[in-house]
Amino acid sequence: MASSVVCQYPSKSQLQDENFEDEMVVTSAADDDGKECNGAPKDTSPVIPGWYVDVSWPGEAHIYKMEKIIFQGKSEFQELLVFESSRHGKVAILDGDIQLTENDEFAYQEMLTHLALCSIPNPKKVLLVGGGDGGILREISRHSSVEHIDICEIDKMVIDVYKKFFPDIAVGYEDPRVHVHIRDGIAFIKYVPEGTYDVIILDAFQPMGPIAEVLADNCFLESVAKALRPGGVLSAPADSLWLKNFVVADTIAKCKNIFKGSVNYAWTTVPTYASGVIGFMLCSTEGPQVNFKHPINPLNPEQNGVAKGPPKFYNSEIHAAAFCLPSFVDKVVDSK
Repeated sequence: MASSVVCQYPSKSQLQDENFEDEMVVTSAADDDGKECNGAPKDTSPVIPGWYVDVSWPGEAHIYKMEKIIFQGKSEFQELLVFESSRHGKVAILDGDIQLTENDEFAYQEMLTHLALCSIPNPKKVLLVGGGDGGILREISRHSSVEHIDICEIDKMVIDVYKKFFPDIAVGYEDPRVHVHIRDGIAFIKYVPEGTYDVIILDAFQPMGPIAEVLADNCFLESVAKALRPGGVLSAPADSLWLKNFVVADTIAKCKNIFKGSVNYAWTTVPTYASGVIGFMLCSTEGPQVNFKHPINPLNPEQNGVAKGPPKFYNSEIHAAAFCLPSFVDKVVDSK
């Protein structure tokens, strides 16, 4: 199958079939005149019928065999693709960027949530910006001290699709403490009264789309710090330590200046994401001291909230270990 457009999505003919052929065929790119070229243009991915090609990092790709297209739709904000893979369960792709797979979503969701909520005593009010899949809501529900959970998700389509096709993840919406706001989270947080939340979780990073660039903006982070109570905490994804231009020292310096409390970088493994590793930035505001490296609010093994079972990845030992950095990263973090 030759094509003048090199893309990651399956063709219309492929979408009409529930299943795909086992053979893997790499199609060639074409130039403006429709003639075949010797290779794919820079920063594009090959079309491989029946396979999804994730090119989150330049120079490499992860390839997933698609057994069946489950959903493909476009809202006024973005395009969402869901397919059944041969090894990773259902996979969600948003605007060409992989969001999660059923195989390992819990590693990211649990760590992003509990690194923050287990580091302070009795968190009561939590804000989630993004996280429309509901997995972080599922994890927050494990904390019985929490009385109120706000989630800001700009796209109702995302919520509806996850509820329909990922019920074990979207189960978080069943928590009666959850209040859903279908609006721009960045605009929402700017008008939050000072000191409203104990914890704010930002669920967006570069491979998740353009919104991640805005979440790194100083003015927005200042709004986040203002919305937190003294000693309140922020949890957000950060660069993988394997990123070629790893600049976490600059991020830490910026966050220390804005939040005035503790700032730490943690990491964990999530095979789905580029390099198999994702980082986390944990920040606390000025006030009661927060030591992220030693959780003081451990999960109650008898309290699972609306989740269907206990955590699959997170525990107190993993929490502490997440802040142990390889030597080459430790040098970068300590450089400022």
